[in-house]
Amino acid sequence: MRVAVVFPGQGSQGVGMGCDVAAQSAPARATFERASVLLGYDLLALQREGPEERLRETEFSQPAIFTTNLALYNAAAGAVAPVVTAGHSFAELCSLVIASSLNFDDALHIVSERGKAMQAAAQRTPGGMSAILGLDADQVRAVLESVHDRGRVGLANFNSPTQIVISGELDSVTRVGQAMLDAGAKRVVPLNVSGAWHSALMEPAVDRLRAAVEAARFAQPAFDVISNVDGRPYRDVETIKANLIRSVVDEVRWHDTAERLLTYDPNTIVEFGASGVLSALMKRMPGAPPAKIVSDFASVESLRSAIEGAAANV
Repeated sequence: MRVAVVFPGQGSQGVGMGCDVAAQSAPARATFERASVLLGYDLLALQREGPEERLRETEFSQPAIFTTNLALYNAAAGAVAPVVTAGHSFAELCSLVIASSLNFDDALHIVSERGKAMQAAAQRTPGGMSAILGLDADQVRAVLESVHDRGRVGLANFNSPTQIVISGELDSVTRVGQAMLDAGAKRVVPLNVSGAWHSALMEPAVDRLRAAVEAARFAQPAFDVISNVDGRPYRDVETIKANLIRSVVDEVRWHDTAERLLTYDPNTIVEFGASGVLSALMKRMPGAPPAKIVSDFASVESLRSAIEGAAANV
């Protein structure tokens, strides 16, 4: 089977995620154990016990999401041979790990430093994000330009043609969100994040992230990893490093990334993560193949059975 693997990013966290697969899969459990050693705290205990407010803080949510995504992938080790991969926002680091561009330890260090730097920037200037549903990018831009004294707020994520995320100062995001509704948006959904990710408010996080990226050892990916920054596969290490550094302030062009994934003609798309947010977006794309969500041990086993069955029928 031609499998495209995707990993969800910020906002996919939740208390209890990863606990089931860690309890039933030795490779998943080892992934969490290694992460806890590197982070200096019991990550699985945090995910099991919460509280939700702590897990929501990006300093903790990014390592938790990153480790859970890879624990689920490692639990299915040997069953999946991806032809292409992509991760939403910082989850692109999960893709770089499975493509042997970056080892787990270095990637987790980048994730941890990224989360801490972003949390510090968020405490310096409180911000938020909201998904605008039912308006396209041009319409969202037009509304932004029409709001008088809108403050620091802009476009952050292009998740689909009619799901655009705005990010910026908290009051500005709220005010602009109401303007979007007045302009015909179907819904404005505040996101489960603790700051204004992918906005100019994250500029103070860039230097710390740059230091972590420059300290890591990169190699050319063993198979294609699609960048969120420009929707293209990586072809050299310097571009990987530059895009990872830019990612905290740049827009996430997920829809472009997803369209590029489909050009690889996958038979199935597999999302490894606690939520099925990317699978839901992919399913709505014309010509997309079936999507599977692997979020616990039962879905790991289901995926393994499906791929072994497909192989037996070849």
